[in-house]
Amino acid sequence: MSQSWRNKVQSLLQADDKALEQWLAEAREVSWKSFGRRIRFYAPSFMYYRAERFCSSPSAFPSLSVTGSFCALKCKPCGGKVLNTMLPALSPQRLVEVCKDIKAKGGLGCLISGGCLPDGSVPLEKFVDAIAEVKKILGLTVVVHTGVIDSKLAGRLAGAGIDAALIDIIGSDETIREIYQLNVSVADYDRSLRVLHESGIPLVPHVLVGLHYGKLKGEFEALEMIAKYSPSAVIVIALMPIHGTMMETAAPPKPIDIARVLVAARLMLPETPLVLGCMRPKGKHKAETDVLAVRAGVNAITFPSEQAIKLAESMHTETSFSSLCCSQIFDDFKHNVWKREV
Repeated sequence: MSQSWRNKVQSLLQADDKALEQWLAEAREVSWKSFGRRIRFYAPSFMYYRAERFCSSPSAFPSLSVTGSFCALKCKPCGGKVLNTMLPALSPQRLVEVCKDIKAKGGLGCLISGGCLPDGSVPLEKFVDAIAEVKKILGLTVVVHTGVIDSKLAGRLAGAGIDAALIDIIGSDETIREIYQLNVSVADYDRSLRVLHESGIPLVPHVLVGLHYGKLKGEFEALEMIAKYSPSAVIVIALMPIHGTMMETAAPPKPIDIARVLVAARLMLPETPLVLGCMRPKGKHKAETDVLAVRAGVNAITFPSEQAIKLAESMHTETSFSSLCCSQIFDDFKHNVWKREV
């Protein structure tokens, strides 16, 4: 990290309530200058969501796993349990069938993901032709969670016409080894960002706040790494302890720490759409986090709390809802769909 940014991050980490309010205001003004005073709310299909003026659709944008419930890593925060919330699509033929069913039910697209192999990659190679068929024949929006990836697969996915590549970026070698239990390094994530950028696929990296037992460790380094590769959007998520995993009793990151990462992301990437993503603690923690996110001027929030919606409206911010994946915020900007609820 450059000395200039190191100094800014240190100041941000040490900010008291009054100083943090100034940071939030600065981030908000930067956002409004770049994108206007507007915010998009997303509610994709993998979780039921209802707000005063929007209800999620069960079929609009589901998540698929090409490995079913299998993951070689069994990392401490997840242990493969998140895969159980996805529709299994274990063969290319089955992937096409599931996508045809999504289309028949009026769905708009899907997220294709899966468990990781020991090298941190998602085994997507045999599914690329099926993905290309889904894009060509069905016209669905398809976003793919790649994991660690090489240039060959990135090029093939680009050729298949996927709409975005999602990848979690970890900025600490210690966290990669201890929490993900993965024998790769920060350099492997940097290389994955580079090959995805070079492939021309819209790149939407995720930064997971508090992955190291709820503490900040490597998040700002991850943002600086991401900033080198012109991402289409950046999504900030947060550790959400899951029952039955090795980290079920871990304390999640404090809402204020999530806000610090959001502020840093906005200031490091002033012209990149910024999203508070779906994975974050629920209840009171979520309400507090979401309010801070609105005050930081994020461009989108997934499954927003009513408190965040009301705050945005009270700030005379233009709001709208979508059933798509929040990674599509960059495309929504491109086509100016803010007043259209999908």
